[in-house]
Amino acid sequence: MERTPIESAAEKFLTSIGAANPESAATALDWIDANWSDELLPYFIEIYRFTQDTPEQRKLLKLLRKKIGQKPTKNFERFNQYVWSQDLTNSPDYAYFKQLVHRGLDPAFENYFTPDRRFDIRLDEVTWGGVKQDGIPPLRQPAMIPAADADYLAGTDVVFGIEIDGEARAYPQRILAWHEMFVDTIAGVPLVGVYCTLCGTVILYETSVDGTDHELGTSGFLYRSNKLMYDRATQSLWSTMKGKPVIGPLAGSGIELPTRSIVTTSWSEWRRRHPDTQVLALETGFDRDYNEGVAYRDYFNSDDRMFQTPFADDRLEDKEEVLALRFTPEGETPVAISASFLKRNRIYEDEIGGQTYIILTDASRANRVYERPANLGFVAWDKRQTATDHHGVKWTLTEAALTAPDGRTLERLPAHRAFWFGWHGAFPDTVLIK
Repeated sequence: MERTPIESAAEKFLTSIGAANPESAATALDWIDANWSDELLPYFIEIYRFTQDTPEQRKLLKLLRKKIGQKPTKNFERFNQYVWSQDLTNSPDYAYFKQLVHRGLDPAFENYFTPDRRFDIRLDEVTWGGVKQDGIPPLRQPAMIPAADADYLAGTDVVFGIEIDGEARAYPQRILAWHEMFVDTIAGVPLVGVYCTLCGTVILYETSVDGTDHELGTSGFLYRSNKLMYDRATQSLWSTMKGKPVIGPLAGSGIELPTRSIVTTSWSEWRRRHPDTQVLALETGFDRDYNEGVAYRDYFNSDDRMFQTPFADDRLEDKEEVLALRFTPEGETPVAISASFLKRNRIYEDEIGGQTYIILTDASRANRVYERPANLGFVAWDKRQTATDHHGVKWTLTEAALTAPDGRTLERLPAHRAFWFGWHGAFPDTVLIK
């Protein structure tokens, strides 16, 4: 694809810095100054991020200040916020430029950004996360052990629990935080569990769609502080939060991974409910400190973000947890519910787009969502196993459904925890219940 003169000048400036050719860089920058277009802003934000404190970087900083009217600052985030606030269209050649900037970090990145690829998200909001492709290694078909053998776990340790067709498994946060993804098969169902530590989400998807099993991994890139997955077959980039491809050959294909239920709870509570559960073995094949709370300790203990998002919403603190409901009908506004609100309201009933539901929060603060007929309400919940409806019928909680003595069932609905800023970044029009 033939590039415009200004795009060629941006490339020349970048390569001149890499070749330590200040004269060539100065010539390119002078031409850019005289022929400025705001569409060039994303190019130079990329260059500014990856250049050292050189005379060329300082000249670039001066030019950026001049063009966007910012006060003197080396604040990379301020420039990003300005760019994201503009109604800019990323040209196809910007993909080539992004490829040029990043391919030296990992040859695999060259596959992500080519001018002929479809982009369903703003490319200038796609940020390198600081690692190579699968640089945070997923656990693929990891070894599991019986609960009785998991003496490395304390009862208070956080686990992510799954049960499918009676087969229960637990994935401890202390292990998964180092890997951020597991690929597994439970009861014959191929699954991927994606734990985005940055935005606090752990989401469970089926990987098979229309007979194709998508082999997913960690791309090394983020979108609004939420990790992007990739698939090995096409190197398309996938939204973790939405479970669908957003960049590459599969973008716009209509593929969307089916969501499964997963619960965040304590090891003691999960084991009480599922004494025959399997749990991740501590021997993963990787050398990591898997002690509780080690991974991302400083990040989890502050409200600071590691990466930016274009939007801010002060209805909650950035890292306050919400329960994200994943069964919103097409066309309806997404809904998130404050975890603190659910702690205060252990039985919560509501409706989305005609789907009535109930959320039960147990003693470990684990949230489970079930379908509910509009004419059925619940009046009591023992925070362990039994919920009582307004007719006095006692329903038993399982991972799959609420079950009445007469055999009636209320099926589980998919939901997961997330940090408020992460969910809001993906769904800025979300309804918040707090």
